[in-house]
Amino acid sequence: MEFELEITDLQVKILFYWTRSRCVLIILDPSCHDDESSALLQFMQSFMYASASFYNGNCCSWDGVDCDEETGHVIGLDLSSSGLYGSINSNSSLFRLVHLQRLNLANNDFNYSQIPSSIRNFPRLTYLNLSASSFSGRVPSEVSHLSKLLSLDLSLNLDRFSGEKLLKLHPSNMRSLVQNLTSLEKLDLMPNSMANLSFLIFLALENCELFGEFPARTFKLQNLRHLNVEHNQGLTGYMPELNRSSLLMSLRLGYTRIFVNLRSIAKLDLLQELDAPACNFSEGLVPVSLGNLRQVTYLDISANQFGGPIPDSLANLTQLTHLLLQENQFTGPIPPWLGNLTRLTHLNFDRNKLNSSIPKSLSNLMNLQRLHLYENRLSGTVEFHMFLKLHNLKELLLGYNNLYLLIESRTMNVTIPQFRSLGLGSCNLRGFPDFLRYQENLQWLGLHGNKIRGQVPKWIWNASTETLKYIDMSSNMLFGELPIPSPNVEYYQISNNLLTGQVSPLICSLRQLQFLDLSNNRLSGTLPQCLGNFSNGLQVLNLGNNSFHGILPQTYTMASRSNLRMIDVSHNQLQGQLPRSLANCVMLEFMVLSRNKFNDVFPLWLGTLPRLKILAMDHNEFYDVIGKPQKNHHFLELHFLDLSYNNFTGEFPLEYIFSGNGMRISLNQPKYMKAVIFVYIYYGSITSIIDPYSSTITNKGVERYFPKIREDFTAIHLSSNKFEGRIPEFIGNLKGLRSLNMSNNILTGSIPLSLGSLTQLESLDLSHNHLSGEIPQQLGQLTFLGKFNVSHNNLTGPIPQGRQLTTFDSTSYEGNPGLCGGPLQNKYGVAKTPQQPPSSVEQNDSGSAGAFEFDWKFVLAGLGSGLVVGVVLADVAITRRKELFVKIVGMIRLMITKGESWE
Repeated sequence: MEFELEITDLQVKILFYWTRSRCVLIILDPSCHDDESSALLQFMQSFMYASASFYNGNCCSWDGVDCDEETGHVIGLDLSSSGLYGSINSNSSLFRLVHLQRLNLANNDFNYSQIPSSIRNFPRLTYLNLSASSFSGRVPSEVSHLSKLLSLDLSLNLDRFSGEKLLKLHPSNMRSLVQNLTSLEKLDLMPNSMANLSFLIFLALENCELFGEFPARTFKLQNLRHLNVEHNQGLTGYMPELNRSSLLMSLRLGYTRIFVNLRSIAKLDLLQELDAPACNFSEGLVPVSLGNLRQVTYLDISANQFGGPIPDSLANLTQLTHLLLQENQFTGPIPPWLGNLTRLTHLNFDRNKLNSSIPKSLSNLMNLQRLHLYENRLSGTVEFHMFLKLHNLKELLLGYNNLYLLIESRTMNVTIPQFRSLGLGSCNLRGFPDFLRYQENLQWLGLHGNKIRGQVPKWIWNASTETLKYIDMSSNMLFGELPIPSPNVEYYQISNNLLTGQVSPLICSLRQLQFLDLSNNRLSGTLPQCLGNFSNGLQVLNLGNNSFHGILPQTYTMASRSNLRMIDVSHNQLQGQLPRSLANCVMLEFMVLSRNKFNDVFPLWLGTLPRLKILAMDHNEFYDVIGKPQKNHHFLELHFLDLSYNNFTGEFPLEYIFSGNGMRISLNQPKYMKAVIFVYIYYGSITSIIDPYSSTITNKGVERYFPKIREDFTAIHLSSNKFEGRIPEFIGNLKGLRSLNMSNNILTGSIPLSLGSLTQLESLDLSHNHLSGEIPQQLGQLTFLGKFNVSHNNLTGPIPQGRQLTTFDSTSYEGNPGLCGGPLQNKYGVAKTPQQPPSSVEQNDSGSAGAFEFDWKFVLAGLGSGLVVGVVLADVAITRRKELFVKIVGMIRLMITKGESWE
């Protein structure tokens, strides 16, 4: 609703304007152009505008609005972080502000709208910032028409749930941008070429999915001071030789494949920031010359496989605030001179091979906020008192070393740092540290892998009640009933202990819980039904290796809300049918039901889950024929299927279940299921991602523990059922298959030739079936085979010669009377044919029935060669004898031709 009131002597117009939820009073001065004021009003009306709701004066006095002093036209609009929510399109009144020179809509939510093509209506723009505003789709070519742009920022337009990038830039549009926007000084998007950007000062291309060769000339742009191309795994190329005249002050190259010369970087006298984790460095050791960067304050060369000791020349970097060397191969002791770098706030040596003890000089670093020494080879006794002097210390990670941490039972007259993250895993603790009582801001607590024995004290939950999100007490000697943590906990791991009793329904009060691991305890009873229906969306549920009985939780949230990604209830005594509501768990990737008493048909309905990668149902009581799935029930991402040791019958519909499956693609590079479970620990602006869950998978006949689930590990295990019929040739389409076990069934027919195309195959077990025919020659070319078993079938003929099949011992082939050659004793003869029962009747040459019993021996004594071949044919029909005789003569001729000594 809108009405106007004119006050003549004041020469103003007052508008009362109702938006969706509030009244806006606008007082318009004659100097404010009506069309621009109206355009702004309409633009604001289309959103839930969360900032000022009352305006006075003309539009040029409104927050975020700048006008030309002479013309009164709106030339600047800054609505960043204004809470705008809703869609925007080319018809928006915003694009009537044709005099705009600066536009900032950053940090709003335009609800996945495309950047409107009407952006071309702003030909005077010199500054455009659309970052972090949920724009999606392709960047329109009209952006390249803004030829006066000096700064363009389209970064951080990410999906609010998955974090995936929303904006895409077509290569042709990128070429137009580079050709037309030659005045750019700051660029934050995703270009391929910077050839014409000679005025460029700031270039940010972070996390843009760039691929191909990065132009080397970019490093030498004469005005360039800040270059950021990190998190572009497909970006290649070479950094040219740099010199001291370069103006580069900040260089971020991490997580690219650009070939980098650290010695060249060491020449940059003005460099203050080098952020280069997981780069393609040419050196194996950190060059001494890196100590020449006297101005550097931020140094990150983590995850680069650097070895040797930490060079002493780094002691020259007295301006350092951040020294990040984690995930390398550094050896030797932690250098004591680190205690002289008194400006250090962040020191990270995680995941190296550093040895010796922790130098006491680190207690001199009074500004230190984060000290990470996790997973090295540190040893010796460390007094925790040295860290209590560091009053600014917020994060201390010491776990996975061989330290003996001495913590006084009572800390008197000492100001204890208020930790945010505390990792004391594998520190030989024998009790809960008493100083934890006084922690009020703790978010992350790791006490795993110690020797803590007894019950969890109740006071542990009274510390940091409101802040504690992550707690890991796994692999200790805790006993008693399962302790229920404070209600805000998101990650709770207490596996590998001695806990007993039932899981209390109070677990349902943890409304923020995302990760729950109670595996490898002695818990019993039935499972609380709420475990399937956490309102926030539980992501990981691991209850394996306990003594739970009864049925699984029956209710799982609707598909739009369920975040469950992993469920492991293996090694329990659960029974009954699988809850059909599991089909609502559209994020589910990992489902392990092994070694229980489930009694149900095969859950074809799980084929609708778009991300399911691992399905293990072995050692249960599943039964019946597996039918052909419906069109929308194909397991598109299934990489591991284990149905062994059940009661399935009929033919296995392999080509229907795996049609269109990801297993058909050969994966050359090791990948891990990063999407399966992330545990977020917030370190200010930094997010730490804990490794994905682990699992035990049977491969090559051995149960193997996988700390990470490799996405390229693909397997089908169907053994010990009653599957029948032929192995379909379709199996050869699953190019990424690593392990295939169809043993102990009643399969018939020949071994498919298409198995020879499974070049990634590491384990093949077809034993204990009714397979017939010869072993395909193509299997001899499977160079990765580590296990091969076709024993106890009806196979015939020679074992194929080749690098692989002849390397296995006779147990891989035994129980096939018709096989010969290879590791079998009857290397060049023909094995005895299975004898018919005494009552058997066979046809003679004349067609009459009759039994023949005589011992016919054919012996050839080779003159000079010493060869003797003996073949015994007994109880064989005359027609069969003639056939075998022809084969024997042929083999003898071959033997004589080769001149080999056979027995």
